Amino acid sequence: MKFTKGHGTGNDFVIIEDLEGTVELTPALVAALCDRRFGIGGDGVLRVQPSTDPAAVYFMDYWNSDGSLSEMCGNGVRVFARYLHTTGLAGDEIPLSTRGGLRTAYVEGDLVRVDMAPPALLGDSVAVIDGVSYPGLAISMGNPHLVCDVPAEVAEAVDLSRAPQTDPALFPAGVNVEFSVKLAEDHRRMRVYERGSGETMSCGTGATAVGVAALHTSGRDTGTVTVDVPGGRLEVTRDARTSWLAGPAVLTFTGELDPTTLVRRP
Repeated sequence: MKFTKGHGTGNDFVIIEDLEGTVELTPALVAALCDRRFGIGGDGVLRVQPSTDPAAVYFMDYWNSDGSLSEMCGNGVRVFARYLHTTGLAGDEIPLSTRGGLRTAYVEGDLVRVDMAPPALLGDSVAVIDGVSYPGLAISMGNPHLVCDVPAEVAEAVDLSRAPQTDPALFPAGVNVEFSVKLAEDHRRMRVYERGSGETMSCGTGATAVGVAALHTSGRDTGTVTVDVPGGRLEVTRDARTSWLAGPAVLTFTGELDPTTLVRRP
């Protein structure tokens, strides 16, 4: 099995090109590939497959590091687009299909910008950690998010080693939870718990949700918000039509492995 490793602001992925449909991914294999001690290591696996949507050539088959499937991944789309562009499979403008719908990525030098589609604001909810409730705004970016505005000292101290408790009626398939700190009117710092992956250094859809929430709470429908994550900086823009995510996307190395040799930890 040949693979490529890449990341977007520290949100890292194992990329597998499978245009012929010969790679059989299973939850156990994905978890083993993403294991940082026994495998390659990553927050998820991106498999390159042909798209069944005529509006796109490629489908981004995205798996979380625990082997579960996800609808969308903003940084994943950016890294996926970087791979297609670098390998010559696509040009600068790349329409992609995902389980969360069609996304178009634009490779612009070191940056990759993605049309993240219009957000859906789902209302207020709470995340509970160690008995403490954190109010937040529920937003769908093709996958579910709960953005909680908190002071800096809370964001730094909150325990994201396990999934926050959230409303199962609103989030029946789980939710990504962002803790957002206001640094300036159009500047936020974020920590995130990603369902299926745990705390990560970055989350593209999460950063987009944080930017959308920041604009919403300030009474604006459009604008640009800078979102700092542990792995770097992202720019989120909302215009009259859609929302945008921009930031660096890097391919770090390539290799090959025999998947039968991977250790499946109990």
